[in-house]
Amino acid sequence: MDGTRNVLIFVVCAALWAPLVFAQGGPAPGTTEIVQFELEQSSAHLTPTRLDGRPGIAVVFKGTEDIHYYARYETAPAPGLELKITATSDFLKFDQAIMPAWEIFDDPTGQKVEVYVGDFTVFIPIREGSIANSQQAVAVTVQITGIACTSTLCLPPFERSLTTTLNLGEMAAWSAISFAAPQPPADSAPPAGESPARQSVLSYSTGVYYLLAIVAGLSINIMPCVLPVLPLVLLRLVDQSRHAGGRRIALGLAFCAGIVLFFAAFALVSAVITLTTGTVLDLNSLFRYPAAVIVLFLAIVFFGLVMLDVVTLSLPSSIAGHQGAGSGLAGSVGMGFFAGVLSTPCSGALLGFVLVWAQTQPLLVSSTAITLMGAGMALPYAAIILIPSLLDRIPKPGYWMEIFKKSAGFLLFLIAVKLTLAALPKDRLLSVLMYGVIFSFCAWMWGKWVDFGTPVRRRLVIRVIALTLAVGAGIWLLPAHTQTAETILDWKPYDAEVVQRAVSQQRPVLLKFTADWCTNCKILERRVYEDPAVVGIMRAKDVLPVKADTTVIEYPATKDLQEVYGEAGNVPVTIILLPDRSREKLRGIFDKDELIQILSKLPESGK
Repeated sequence: MDGTRNVLIFVVCAALWAPLVFAQGGPAPGTTEIVQFELEQSSAHLTPTRLDGRPGIAVVFKGTEDIHYYARYETAPAPGLELKITATSDFLKFDQAIMPAWEIFDDPTGQKVEVYVGDFTVFIPIREGSIANSQQAVAVTVQITGIACTSTLCLPPFERSLTTTLNLGEMAAWSAISFAAPQPPADSAPPAGESPARQSVLSYSTGVYYLLAIVAGLSINIMPCVLPVLPLVLLRLVDQSRHAGGRRIALGLAFCAGIVLFFAAFALVSAVITLTTGTVLDLNSLFRYPAAVIVLFLAIVFFGLVMLDVVTLSLPSSIAGHQGAGSGLAGSVGMGFFAGVLSTPCSGALLGFVLVWAQTQPLLVSSTAITLMGAGMALPYAAIILIPSLLDRIPKPGYWMEIFKKSAGFLLFLIAVKLTLAALPKDRLLSVLMYGVIFSFCAWMWGKWVDFGTPVRRRLVIRVIALTLAVGAGIWLLPAHTQTAETILDWKPYDAEVVQRAVSQQRPVLLKFTADWCTNCKILERRVYEDPAVVGIMRAKDVLPVKADTTVIEYPATKDLQEVYGEAGNVPVTIILLPDRSREKLRGIFDKDELIQILSKLPESGK
């Protein structure tokens, strides 16, 4: 009964966490994404306009109602993180941006702050006298910087560049806008004598911020995204409950020390980056670096394999017989550190607020505040360890623990997949997931094909094979695929009307029938369509490149491949529609010279 009950509890916890796996969001077509988190997003686009007859550029923000930007440096999480918008051009001058009316938001500390929320428009006026000497078409770059928060967390500071071309000859036809109670520019300088990088954000003392740091760390333990950490914590507490007296306390405090160690390590990295680049980090920054995501993905998969006993972490008997308390303490510290890593998505509004403040303070204050966040997260576990009556209520080890442990292994796989789904682009995601399977196989070879009783030579051969396979597959699958301007074609999505219009204008069309699940299609993409010679001749001949996606049976390209172009449905298939209305077909993987030979017969483009 105890085993069934605990498995049910685990399933309920997983179900509560699962909706976070599939949360998605993104900007509308034709806009630039500014910030995005799960279902919350904000984007912007530029449009020429007039305000009270004065010409300029409107920066139109579109976003969900739980995304806000700070309007004033005095109440932003740190000076310099208020929303600032500037425009530059080689031929025009611009005045300071005119901001719309702000709204009032109650931040987690109870402070009322001025913010811009959801949909709003900022106007950047063209300076009088700069238009007369300008060309008819003028390129303009708009720089947007600041920080955005939701009601539960703050996202990392951002910097975005938007570009547009203003046709000054059509200025009289630009649409007009109006503001209700415009506000002064948000990027006004702080009072003279104050350093925007180090001044106090609010009137609180440093001691109050230290207390907020502990509370912020404590709050991690009640957020939904900490659920995946709970099985690891529970297993560690159950293991510690088997020991008595000082040994139990030492193991528990070592686990807490591991949590604090992670935050101390983050404080060190943050200090180095802030001092060298001036960039302010948050805990979520880890997930914005693909290399870090891949390393963390493999670490989580490895721990999942350990939970499933696919990999056994053990020592030779000659060492195990002499090991002291240190080995157990090291394991507890490592598990605590890993729990801190897995809790990083839980940076809520209060945590984000304190973290951003900390990184605008002197190094000692900053490091202390961030480390205190780790102490706050570790407090509940320290209390359980130090109060024997609480630890005694932990269920005693038994068969239920084995079931729970293996269930936690599968949950770790779910975390690993969710992590990569959210952080990596699709093409790289597929490669990383494939490598995860190969990595698991190699770990199984390393841990289960041999043991410490296996002859040394055989053990060495098997483990060298496993290591070679893991490294070779990693070199093949994990590196990012980079492209240059010479290897990129502007592929248009398949549209029968667009194709027929190009044919009627006697423009050659290349239809690349492909699918996401097609391995040969990806090989063809690398070998042929990203080759500089192919890209160059397609541009020279003004060939319209069309990506005909047949991933799903309902897609128009899937149907037309059979009904219009008479193919059975196998991909890859390349069909070239020539100006004389004839067709050339290349099936499967072909050599680039075959395509170049067909395209070389076309006349040079007049463009």
